Amino acid sequence: MIGRAELPQNRFRARATFRGGWSPRLFFVGLIVAVVPAWGQPYSIQWRAEPAPVAVEVDGLTAEQLGAFGRSGVSAAEWQRVFPVFAQQGNDASMPPMAGSWTTVGNRLRFEPRFPLTRGVRYRAEFRSTGGAPLISFFELPADMTAATTHVAQIFPSGDRLPENQLKFYVQFSAPMSRGGTYQHIHLRNAAGAEIDLPFLELEEELWDLTMTRLTLLIDPGRIKRGVKPLEDDGAVFEAGKNYSLAIDAGCRDAAGRPLLSGFEKKIQVIAADRIPPDPARWKISSPLAGTREALVVDFDEPMDHALALRLIAAVRKEGGKNTGIAGDAALSRQEQRWSFVPTHAWPGGAYQLIVQTNIEDLAGNNIGKAFDVDVRGEEQRQLSGNTVSLDFSVR
Repeated sequence: MIGRAELPQNRFRARATFRGGWSPRLFFVGLIVAVVPAWGQPYSIQWRAEPAPVAVEVDGLTAEQLGAFGRSGVSAAEWQRVFPVFAQQGNDASMPPMAGSWTTVGNRLRFEPRFPLTRGVRYRAEFRSTGGAPLISFFELPADMTAATTHVAQIFPSGDRLPENQLKFYVQFSAPMSRGGTYQHIHLRNAAGAEIDLPFLELEEELWDLTMTRLTLLIDPGRIKRGVKPLEDDGAVFEAGKNYSLAIDAGCRDAAGRPLLSGFEKKIQVIAADRIPPDPARWKISSPLAGTREALVVDFDEPMDHALALRLIAAVRKEGGKNTGIAGDAALSRQEQRWSFVPTHAWPGGAYQLIVQTNIEDLAGNNIGKAFDVDVRGEEQRQLSGNTVSLDFSVR
């Protein structure tokens, strides 16, 4: 006879249930909620939560089951049919299984998520053994209840006049954020306040940078490119001449599981579509003085993609038949129409080049030499032979 114990008073919550028409007996073991089915099969789901939840396991497997699970060549899709783990968004139980890896450890089957579990998010693990109802367990790391401090620092593009075929937004937070469930807290609305239906490409693995402070939001390309079915069926996300707002509500969770200090809203005025590729020949370079650490300044003829402009432009010095990179810090200003670079050391006099990678983008996703949305009925797009273009300048 298995006795019933009280749930220990700790900072973790977990619950396990079976689906089906029979009544299992529940008991708690430390941070584990185990279930013994009426027929006595001792399966249990265990959340390994010390010092932090890094894995979930099924215990009590037979040697035959372990042998089947331990064979090589099992695909992720096969694993997910047997032992899927989900991150639920509110009451939505239709999310796809989480990415991760499955292994056998002793007599246990273990799942390790690709990304750490997030505070304030409810997780669901299911073990689907043959011939019985699935064993289900829920787990949640409670949110840190200290006062919220994280906020949206900026949304890029920083300007409010954007082309009808705007491709992406970057949401910059003041501190690291949690992964998962973010899209439900992001709202694109028209001037009447009505929400635009599914404007973003909602990827299972959200597009965060390595610091978890910058989120990339991609407008669904199918609602930008001409001649494709989503655009014809659902219409464009933006229409020239109309106003919109992009809002991030306070429900977004930071790395500690706390909501934001406040929400953030960006007003948008939509102008005509931009299908002209960027051309560095139209940019203006202002050279610094030799012997100083003055900024090298480049003024674009249009706003550029914030993240790519910071990463894909560099200054090099031409000396002895080779190019030498210049260490320093780049920044963008004037609503992403000005790039400036301050060197770590004073500029030596001489010949220089600005090296620009051709996959840099403007706000509509047009690359150097290639438009994002090519009209096949129009003129052939200009092609480039290399991956970079260069602009000469001198420091005197």
